[in-house]
Amino acid sequence: MLNSRTITRERIAAVEPRIRPYVRHTPVMRVDMADFGRPAFPVDLKLECLQHSGSFKARGAFTNLLERQVPEAGVVAASGGNHGAAVAYAAMTLGHKATIFVPEVSPPAKLERIRGYGAELVVGGARYAEALAASEDFAQKTGALQIHAFNQEETLIGQGTLGLEIEADLPEIDTLLVAVGGGGLIGGIAAWFSGRIRIIAIEPEGAPTLYCAFEAGKPVDAPAEGIAADSLAPKRVGEMMFPIAEAFVERSILVGDDGIVAAQKALWDRVRIIAEPGGAAAFAAMLSGRYEPSPDERVAVLVCGSNTNPANF
Repeated sequence: MLNSRTITRERIAAVEPRIRPYVRHTPVMRVDMADFGRPAFPVDLKLECLQHSGSFKARGAFTNLLERQVPEAGVVAASGGNHGAAVAYAAMTLGHKATIFVPEVSPPAKLERIRGYGAELVVGGARYAEALAASEDFAQKTGALQIHAFNQEETLIGQGTLGLEIEADLPEIDTLLVAVGGGGLIGGIAAWFSGRIRIIAIEPEGAPTLYCAFEAGKPVDAPAEGIAADSLAPKRVGEMMFPIAEAFVERSILVGDDGIVAAQKALWDRVRIIAEPGGAAAFAAMLSGRYEPSPDERVAVLVCGSNTNPANF
C-alpha cells in the first residue's frame, strides 16, 4: 500500500550515499535576471539537466534498482522519455534487462537515449497513461519489476536526494521553483525540506496536474497537452506525493507554452544551457514574471532536464 509517511528525511539521507557512486553532484550557476531583460535580481540555477541520462530521473531509477530485488526478467517502466532513459541507463550500469514503454508524443532525442542505453523500446499510445497500461500488462505477463515514474516509494526517496544536494549547495535559499508533472520530483524535494523553505510548483497551462489536484483536494484527471506534454503531462499527480504537496508546497503557478519556449531560448542564448520544455518550465515562471520574488528573497530555480535538440527551439 502506498504510504507517503514513509518518504522521510531519514530515508532520503540513508539512500543518498548508496546512489552517490552512480549519480552526479550537479553544479549551481548564479545568474542575474537583468541579463534576461528583467529587473536585476540574483537567481541560483541548479543544473540537474547535467545529470546522467539528461535529467533528475537517474536518482529515482538507481534507488529503485538498488533498494528492490530485480528479477531475472529485468525491469519495466512507462515514460514520456526521461524516466525511461534513466531506468535504461541504471539498468545498463547495474547489469539488468530493461523494457521501456513510451507514448507516440515522446521526442526523438529521448528515444535515441533509451535505445543507446540498450533497453528494449516499445512506442505506442497517444499519451503516458496508455504507455503505463501497456507496461503494467507486460509486467504481469513476464514478471519484470515495475518502476513507476512518480507514484513509487523508492522513486520519491531517490528524487528527494536532490533536495538534500540543493540544501548542501544553497543553504541560504528561501524559495525553490520546481516543475511538476506527476509530482515525484517536487514530492521528494518537499519531503526533504519539510517546510523549511518555500517550495513553488510550476506547471504548463496545458497540463495543470497539481494545480487541479489542489483545487479538488485530491489527485484528479487534468488536461495533458502542451509543448511539455512528453515530460509534464501524466494526466494526474501521484497519490503518494499529494499529501506531501498539501503539507509542504505553497502553491502551483501555471506558465504558457510561449513562456516555456522563451525560457528555453533565453537559457541557451544567455548562458548556453540546453533545457527541454519541462526542464525550462520553472525558469519560465521567473522570466515571464508569473513568479514575482520579494526584494530580499533568495530564489533558486531547478533546471531539471536537457533531453532535446537545441535546433528545436
